[in-house]
Amino acid sequence: MAFNWDKDLKLYYSTREVARIFGVNESTLRFWESKFPSIRPKTTDNGVRQYSQKNIEEIRLVHNLVKVRGFRLDAACEILKKNRKDADRSAEIIERLMNVRDELMRINSHLDGAN
Repeated sequence: MAFNWDKDLKLYYSTREVARIFGVNESTLRFWESKFPSIRPKTTDNGVRQYSQKNIEEIRLVHNLVKVRGFRLDAACEILKKNRKDADRSAEIIERLMNVRDELMRINSHLDGAN
């Protein structure tokens, strides 16, 4: 889930791209849209969803609460309503730790290959 905003910056992302970023099914994203009013992607005349960076940020919070931390959807909704600032901070910290872990694993595999 390491999403590099500087490298991967575009105006809109397809449902498939967003699903890949978070490692979830496209149907999961559509379901989250029904449960979290803050996730409202733009739709074209043909009904194709286009996710903005703001939408992706909202999905990142939901993903962190539901998939990473294991909260139920109703609990995740409540957390975002009552204490959004802490949810934002927690998601950012967890993402940074996951990036550090991934980097350490790459270093470890490189060191194992050198021996």
